[in-house]
Amino acid sequence: MEANRPKNTSLFDLDGKPSLGKAAPLSLQHVLAMLVGNVTPAIIVSGVVGLSAEDSTILVQTCMFIAGIATLLQLYPIGGWGFRAGSRLPVIMGVSFAYIPTVLSIVGDYGIAGVLGAQLIGGFVAILVGIFIKPLRKYFPPIVSGTVVLTIGLSLYPVAINYMAGGNGSPGYGSLQNWGIALITLLVVIICNNFTKGYLKLASILVGIMVGYVISIFMGMVDFSAIGKAGWFALPKFRYFGMQFNTTAVITMSIMYIVNSIQAVGDLSATTAGGLDREPTDEELSGGIVGNGVASIIGSLFGGLPTATFSQNVGIVAMNKVVSRFVLAISAVIILLCGFIPKFGALMTTIPQAVLGGATISVFALITMSGMKLIMQEELSARNTSLVGLAVALGMGIDMVPASIEAFPKWFIDIFGSSPVIIATIVAFVLNIILPKKSIVEEQKEREEMDR
Repeated sequence: MEANRPKNTSLFDLDGKPSLGKAAPLSLQHVLAMLVGNVTPAIIVSGVVGLSAEDSTILVQTCMFIAGIATLLQLYPIGGWGFRAGSRLPVIMGVSFAYIPTVLSIVGDYGIAGVLGAQLIGGFVAILVGIFIKPLRKYFPPIVSGTVVLTIGLSLYPVAINYMAGGNGSPGYGSLQNWGIALITLLVVIICNNFTKGYLKLASILVGIMVGYVISIFMGMVDFSAIGKAGWFALPKFRYFGMQFNTTAVITMSIMYIVNSIQAVGDLSATTAGGLDREPTDEELSGGIVGNGVASIIGSLFGGLPTATFSQNVGIVAMNKVVSRFVLAISAVIILLCGFIPKFGALMTTIPQAVLGGATISVFALITMSGMKLIMQEELSARNTSLVGLAVALGMGIDMVPASIEAFPKWFIDIFGSSPVIIATIVAFVLNIILPKKSIVEEQKEREEMDR
């Protein structure tokens, strides 16, 4: 009977295996949507640390490798008996911008080895959060997670602006040439995102980078020497960047993993709601977060930066309803193969920083507005307005005036002064617990009673 059962070739079924002709274009769509977001964090970190062209290539290559591994793990989970790594949902994983403020603060003091050591512990923290996600969810409602995402977006703006100006320390920093290239790239992204459809719209950031890159070549801003030196095939190098453990770095990264785990609940919920018309099960949520923790541990051992669900790919699933894991598995294989090709990583490192700045500022703006959307899911009562306002004010305020906490102990500065996201997360979390929950109607009644 099983042998006579017709093969499931549906694009709209988790277990569907459509023909390669149908699946390949849809798979490529997901690759195009995640490509820039996945490699840019590595390029940013390389620039801050001052890595050589060879090491920058290896970092980009490893980030592609770990994104492919993390995605395959989500699509085809491992484990059982109440402990599963992977959600079995159609999601794409990749290196996340959400970690960048924290990663940059750690890498400045402890180098990439310090980031990877903190990431290793953070991966285990994510696994614990995944196991206990059901009782923890109530402490991170949209008003809290939205505040965190909003702060992440705001804290990334200086990164984009510095890149648009040419990158800190570059000879032509702030030149008209850099700003011209950056603004042209941004303009192309805006046009593709708002005036086109299909692939052009979905790959608007990639198209913007391609246009900016070509113009940069004609203006003599691109150095191709790194591509010539890179090989055609190489395996990821185990512990190439080393690993260092520092208490403050570990605490900071662990907090970010808790925050990002809660954010993953939102992405996984959006995937099931948009693509499968249902809520995710507890097993899917737990497996998804545990899977990301496992992927992060593997990434730390090979030099890949922290991963997360990619919201842009969630949007594609919600839009076209294609939930076949086979389709996304092809995407994962393509991403994984890029991780074995050093010339691909070298090509990515030749993109001028002004081009990356012009493209990524729109990404950071979208992150900010995603936070606003989450916040707006709950009514803006006086309580919620105070919670959001104070969390963002303290987080961004202290980050803008680092001298304000110079009198505090070094461990305090290292943890709470490292990233505005940490302070905003803690303030929002605590205020959500201690502030009495009152609706706008209840607040209005209180005011009316006071007027009597």
